[in-house]
Amino acid sequence: MKKLNLIAVLVSFVGLLLSGCATAQLTSDVSPGAKLEEARTFYVVHLPKDDRGVDKLIADRLNTMGKQATFGEKETAPADVDAIVTYQDKWMWDITMYMIELNVQLRQPKTDIAIASGHSLRTSLVRKSPPEMVSEVLNDIFKKR
Repeated sequence: MKKLNLIAVLVSFVGLLLSGCATAQLTSDVSPGAKLEEARTFYVVHLPKDDRGVDKLIADRLNTMGKQATFGEKETAPADVDAIVTYQDKWMWDITMYMIELNVQLRQPKTDIAIASGHSLRTSLVRKSPPEMVSEVLNDIFKKR
């Protein structure tokens, strides 16, 4: 009987540990009055510490969505784009490196004010590839237009 109680406690403990490892959150917000459907051209600003090409992934996804997007350094941003895109990525190690979190902001070019933002958080057990995380964030932002 003691053995069964010990096993039940251990199984419960392991279940609690594993349940905390599977978190997936996706949120986005669009400012009132923002007309995302009118935005056609985008410039994705390269995050200086990004050596994984997330800026290119974001630009590629926007192009796939029928937008016109380029990417590069902040200083070389074209003056005639409809929105500037900024992002922050966070990576973790769990047997391999994976993107755990991605934040994306669409900003007015002249004021740098965010008009839309999206956030994805995926822990190891529910991880997605970086292109999939970029897609889910951008899709969620643009569906709220």
